[in-house]
Formats: sequence, structure tokens, C-alpha cells
Amino acid sequence: MSDQLPNRQADRLRQLLSGEGMIMMPCCFDGISARLVEQSGFDLTFLSGFSASVSRIGAPDVGLMSYGEVLDQARNVMEGISIPMMVDGDTGYGNPMNVERTVEGFARAGCAGVMIEDQLSPKRCGHTARKAVVDREEAFDRIRAATAARARADILIKARTDARRDLGLSEAIARAQVFAELGADIVFVEEPFSKEEMRTICAEVPVPTVANMLEGGKTPVLPPAELEEMGFAIAAYPLACLSAAMRAMCDTLQALKAGVDHTGGLMPFDELRRRVGFDAYYEAEDRYRR
Repeated sequence: MSDQLPNRQADRLRQLLSGEGMIMMPCCFDGISARLVEQSGFDLTFLSGFSASVSRIGAPDVGLMSYGEVLDQARNVMEGISIPMMVDGDTGYGNPMNVERTVEGFARAGCAGVMIEDQLSPKRCGHTARKAVVDREEAFDRIRAATAARARADILIKARTDARRDLGLSEAIARAQVFAELGADIVFVEEPFSKEEMRTICAEVPVPTVANMLEGGKTPVLPPAELEEMGFAIAAYPLACLSAAMRAMCDTLQALKAGVDHTGGLMPFDELRRRVGFDAYYEAEDRYRR
């Protein structure tokens, strides 16, 4: 009998990956954004490190959030959804033993998958300035540690490399291939610069790959059908929800400040109540009043 702690959401993610078609994965940053992803009919979400840092501490994604803060955010978000959620584990928050603790902690929290990357700590958002990667052996040790933790508490390992920018596509693919050999379930080569590079990644990496559709980033933002044709298993939309929410809030606040009508872009109150769960709560409450 296996001593591995089971994880129902990890099993659901494996089922999604084994199905036909590419998985669209809008990323969330808090409980309501994750709930809206699920209500909109998506089967998978990801707790974006960029967005979670902005939402929780009002600061950029430059390694300021601690492991404990991200774990707490993940637990809070998962309370309001039933779909699987992967989470950004950054660099693992230290040496290989820290990586093991990070991965096992997210698995015990019920996350379906965790991303571990090869950036130098403190990490940076993949499409911003001043990022760098560790050497190959340190990068590989992180994935070795992640898979060791997975043997104790089930979770999918999403291994990410940011080597493309400074070291070139060949180095990024070489790292990705070793990540797969070491047992990574999903591989994410960050920041390909062209469609040709994206096709090469899908052709040369032997496990499911991720396309990062960051609007305004270095990677071409392509229609889902084209990404699927290239061979990507998952299309991530890391900032779509955060960016939309921030723009809507700024527009509303500017209208309030100007003293003009600010209600045109607001969600009707009855829909807001329904989406955050008041109707479901009242139905549950009524069951206990009978």
C-alpha cells in the first residue's frame, strides 16, 4: 500500500490532460477571481504569483511574497471553488529541502499542481526586467526535490525555465527536456519570441507544455485554436483577470473623483450578490429553518 497522500484535484488535472483538446487556464489572484473563472465555465485555474502579490500585498512580483503568504492565499482561494487549481511555487523558496517542503505543503493544501522555476532568487515576473536563471545543476536539483516531495503527497509538478531570454532557446529546451526526464508532469518554457519558437518547444519537449498568453509580453498572443494546433496542452492567461479588474476599478474611481455618473460599468447588484454566493447561502440557511 502506498504511503503517498492522495489528492483528488491532482487526479482531476491528470484527467484533463489526458483528454482531447487544449485546456484554457485563466489565472486567478483571490477567492472571487477564482470563483468567476469557474462560473465562466473553465475547468482549470492557476494562482498567479504576479497577480497574488498585487492583490495580497499591493506590491510587484519581485520575490516579496513568502511561502507562508502564498500558501495561505492558495488555501483561501480553494475554499470557494471546486475546479482544480495549480499554484506558483516560485523557486521553491530556498534550497532543495525548501523545495520539498513547498511542494508537499501545496499538495497537502489540495492544490492540483505546483510550478517550480529555475530563476535566481529573488525571482521576477517572466516578462519584466532583471531576471536571471541559476545553473543547470541547481535547476535540476529543484525538480529532483519536487518529484521527491510528490512521492509523499500527490501533486503535479510544472517545471518552468526562464533561460530563453539570456541563454537562448536551445538552452531553454535542453533544460526542459531534462525536467521531463526527472519526472516533471508539465513543462513551461517562458518567453518564446515567435511562433516558430513556440512550435519548436512543442515538438521537442516530450511532456505537456504551457503557452503563456501575457498580453503585452514578449510571446505572441495567439487564438486558442492555433495554440492547440501547435501542440500546447495548456494556454495560461496570467493577467487577464487582474488587468480587467484594475482597469474597471480605475475607471470607476476616476468617475467618482470627477463627480460624474460612475454606475455605467458596474455589475448589477442582484448579479453581484448571486455571484459571490448570497443566493446559495440563503438556500442553505432555509434548509435549517424548516
